[in-house]
Amino acid sequence: MSYDRLKRRLDADEVVILDGATGTELERRGARMDTAAWCAPATIENDQLLTEIHADYIRAGSQVITANTFSSTRMLLKASGLGDRAPEISRRAVEAALRARDVTHRPEVVVAGSLSHMVPIAKGLTAADPKAVPSDAEIGDSLDELARTLASAGCDLIILEMMYHPVRARLALKAALSTGLPVWFGASARRGKAGKAVSFYRHDDMALGEIAALIPDGVDVAGVMHTEPAVMEEALGVIRGKFDGPLMAYPDSGYFEMPNWRFVDIIAPGRLEQFFADWLRAGVRVIGGCCGLTPEHIAAAVRARAAFVGRGTEWE
Repeated sequence: MSYDRLKRRLDADEVVILDGATGTELERRGARMDTAAWCAPATIENDQLLTEIHADYIRAGSQVITANTFSSTRMLLKASGLGDRAPEISRRAVEAALRARDVTHRPEVVVAGSLSHMVPIAKGLTAADPKAVPSDAEIGDSLDELARTLASAGCDLIILEMMYHPVRARLALKAALSTGLPVWFGASARRGKAGKAVSFYRHDDMALGEIAALIPDGVDVAGVMHTEPAVMEEALGVIRGKFDGPLMAYPDSGYFEMPNWRFVDIIAPGRLEQFFADWLRAGVRVIGGCCGLTPEHIAAAVRARAAFVGRGTEWE
């Protein structure tokens, strides 16, 4: 029922507030990141902290919170000796988000499961070695398992996050859509050598349109995430060229060196509020934050929405 209500808001052209970072917020609050599976193993000893983080986002105004499952596929966890615990870790992450909805008494909040096609990255690097990437079959099996787990654990929605590689994105779409849950599609972009927005893929300048062209009719929302704010509007234009549904935008700030997020030059909430205002005027209807961003940044999103619609914030 939570998602049905949210979908009506989207159909009515209302602005919806996502949460901010989960993995980097765990790290910011003291949880240890894993050298093979990044933030997923942190769920084991920090599920109560996860609940607190989700609850803080809800109190800041988030209508959608995202479980800490971005890197909880079996293919990532097996290098940490936790491959067989992949379904358990994902379920516990979803349970932490569901508890946050309960403790804040916000039954209307939608709990999303994160499904990414992240592949193993060596310690200290920012991107995967192409020679170390698992086979497409292993990636597909891992994504299928995670998608089924997210559905059975009680997620209302699956958000495909950091879609930047066409083959892996197709596998992620197939896995998510097979669950029957609503699906949102989040592409990631960066500046290419020519200064234009391209796919986040690090080893070549891949056209972002190649990723946008994968978005099928069955996706409810699509947009750009885990992308610098300054790149966002151009990247959103590429998505709009291939998708006519509600657009979403949730940027990052700082940078990644496996397994840590570098909280360098994090954008101030007030400055991000200005970006949110620009994106709303450009037609975006779902706003939030990704890596490096916090409940204070989500409060800025709420303020931007209030200014955009010309009234105070409400939970109707």
